[in-house]
Amino acid sequence: MTSNANDKYSILLPTYNEKENLPIIVWLITKYMDEGKYNYEIIIIDDGSPDGTLDVAKELQEIYGASKIVLKPRASKLGLGTAYIHGMKHATGNFVIIMDADLSHHPKFIPKFITLQQEKNLDIVTGTRYSGNGGVYGWDFYRKLVSRGANFLTQILLWPGVSDLTGSFRLYRKDVLEKLVSNCVSKGYVFQMEMVIRARQFNYTIGEVPISFVDRVYGQSKLGGSEIVQFAKGLLYLFATT
Repeated sequence: MTSNANDKYSILLPTYNEKENLPIIVWLITKYMDEGKYNYEIIIIDDGSPDGTLDVAKELQEIYGASKIVLKPRASKLGLGTAYIHGMKHATGNFVIIMDADLSHHPKFIPKFITLQQEKNLDIVTGTRYSGNGGVYGWDFYRKLVSRGANFLTQILLWPGVSDLTGSFRLYRKDVLEKLVSNCVSKGYVFQMEMVIRARQFNYTIGEVPISFVDRVYGQSKLGGSEIVQFAKGLLYLFATT
């Protein structure tokens, strides 16, 4: 079914220690969604941030209203994949947008995601750093090497049909996301990769929008050695089972 005026977009924002970034990303989201006259809600899933992120989220809810800012916190850090599952259970939209809360994903691209989905009646739209005028800014050589290497290996082994498999800025039909999540076994950063591979298996249609990915302004990156090992294990698992 083609998107129409009755469509609603549930934007999931998993957070952990994003006290400084959260007010900015929420303001930007509301700016671009209001300008486009889209029906939307922002669901903040905070995983027990010790820096007071949840307190900031509560203040934002008072400013923008409970219909726009929905708080669904969890007691502890339980992982990105389960955060999406938790948020999706409370989403009232028929489309779900996932993005990072650390300002690396600029909300100005969301209207482009929506436009492409409407034009081509797509099941999924994903942002890409590695096609068209997309790019990465603020990363050191090590992080660029890890990201490029991960995508290169994935393209060779899995043939995913998209240029940026490890990105986490996407728009899904809600029913499509629900089916994909129920069929995914990975956690953490591998979760994003498996979502696209499973989408290919189910013959879902995927479109790409070039995006500018900017390294976080405040806080510390959560990418470490354990995530890289996890990615390698996940890649080998998907290679063996898909």
